[in-house]
Amino acid sequence: MCGIIGYVGSKHATPFLLEGLKRMEYRGYDSAGVAVYDGAAIVTRRAAGKIARLESALASAPVDGLVGIGHTRWATHGPPTERNAHPHLSADGTVAVVHNGIIENANTLKAALQEAGYDFRSDTDTEVVAHLVQELYNGSLEEAVILALAKIEGTYGIAVISNRDPGKIVAARKGSPLLLGIGEHQHFVASDASAILAHTRQVVYLDDGDVAVIERDGYRVLDANAMPLARRVDKIDWEIGAIERNGFAHFMLKEIFEQPQTVENAMRGRLILEDGTSKLGGLNLTHEQLMAVDNITITACGTSWHSALIGELLIEEYCRIPVEVEYASEFRYRNPIVTDRTLCIVISQSGETADTLAAMREAKRRGARTLGLVNVVGSTIAREDDGGIYLHAGPEIGVASTKAFTSQVVALALFTLKLARKRGLSVVRGMEMAHALAALPAQIQQVLDHAELIEHIAEEFKRAPNFLYLGRGVNFPVALEGALKLKEISYIHAEGYPAAEMKHGPIALIDEMMPVVFVVPHDAVFDKVVSSIQEVKARKGKIIAITSREEPALKGIVDYEFRIPETIDLLMPVLSSIPLQLLAYYIAVKRGANVDQPRNLAKSVTVE
Repeated sequence: MCGIIGYVGSKHATPFLLEGLKRMEYRGYDSAGVAVYDGAAIVTRRAAGKIARLESALASAPVDGLVGIGHTRWATHGPPTERNAHPHLSADGTVAVVHNGIIENANTLKAALQEAGYDFRSDTDTEVVAHLVQELYNGSLEEAVILALAKIEGTYGIAVISNRDPGKIVAARKGSPLLLGIGEHQHFVASDASAILAHTRQVVYLDDGDVAVIERDGYRVLDANAMPLARRVDKIDWEIGAIERNGFAHFMLKEIFEQPQTVENAMRGRLILEDGTSKLGGLNLTHEQLMAVDNITITACGTSWHSALIGELLIEEYCRIPVEVEYASEFRYRNPIVTDRTLCIVISQSGETADTLAAMREAKRRGARTLGLVNVVGSTIAREDDGGIYLHAGPEIGVASTKAFTSQVVALALFTLKLARKRGLSVVRGMEMAHALAALPAQIQQVLDHAELIEHIAEEFKRAPNFLYLGRGVNFPVALEGALKLKEISYIHAEGYPAAEMKHGPIALIDEMMPVVFVVPHDAVFDKVVSSIQEVKARKGKIIAITSREEPALKGIVDYEFRIPETIDLLMPVLSSIPLQLLAYYIAVKRGANVDQPRNLAKSVTVE
């Protein structure tokens, strides 16, 4: 969360900064600002609210210079006001800082700086850094930044400029992602690649503890002792069209409709139909290591946690290995049972989720092998795990995750297939799953071809104050995910529950004003879910059913029905989740909500 962009080169910085901030607005949109060295002094422009307000401020009061930094904020310390917007200046105006993360000892440092005569103009922890760098400056900006960071406890991604050492940007990271963009007579620093993709595809991913210095014609990466470090230059393979809406009203809708392709991308070159197995070269696990796994822990947050619940059922059914699913945010605050025979799977779209990264590090500390399921090449989890599976879903700009979720489920299915076949699953059952996986892209397209039916249902329920989502077995996580999507972007209160648990409390909420979404494909628990539908109908609840075939048992008791294609039970979530994504989207649009930038949320949660 929050987005950093920095530019140094032979052209005016402001257009690059503004473009980069717009590309990263999904990381935070509480406020935004830029600081540019104009040849004499550092000039700032800041605005509360979205980047359009900053753009207006720059239009009325332009600022030109060849070096600059910018920031779009998701507020952690201090309300989202202009005075708390980044960049923050030092007391004498010679240093400007942008920062992602949380400085845990900010109050202690602030008290010491106030005692030394520094006045603070904001409520943020970031301002501490600007004053520290001023206090410690002795002719070299990078040396002052290194000295300042030695006093800081917590997490940070920072970029710093100074008119006392012009022509450079000093950047550093610990727990918050940063990369360098390598261009011709220009260099960038950014929180993610989308900010610079239009100008360079050559990037250097910084590791925790790295300090980078970028100038017009070069860059250096240093350690905490100012000693040079070697860092590999990687190439971004995303096309610029991947971060454009391409005619869709919102990124979320575009990403929903991309799922036939993204699911296919997740399987490309990995699915071996004739042998009923998969090929996953990035696992870095030998046959012996796979066979030595006694148990699996899957840890994740948010939508990724819902995919983990589906993965648990897949792995236990086909591999017969016990699986525990853990909230990453809770994992390391208890004493989990993890050994050297545990495989820990960590799932994160961005590969930078702070809680998930911390959980992975804790699992490694306890001796487990770690496997990352991430979408962003070069992300921290991808660099630190023992092996992994890239999702290949392309950039996901919409804050509410959609295509990453279905790709995560498919990746977990591919892993399950490989592990199960190694551990004795028959060729026949392996081929059944493999062929079901191969059919998914076309089946997803069938669902999307009837999106207008979901839009009609959305029109009927756009003013509902509450929703209940119910499913059993593998469709219970789908119910959770459907409820989460609705909450995230429409601000309607929604709960996901196992269908049978509904009568142990939530049934008290049901009346003629309560829409109840049942995920009820024809599977092993279909008849049981029909009983739950009858209970809701008896209490006048409005029933929306996601089904997979014409079911006589549902006639007369379902108010609205949407039918999806049939597949094997444990892959049904890939299909049943998509109408729920569409339902959330269309309801949010009809309520006038900002679908791509829902309030209080950001795309990548890089703070605890």
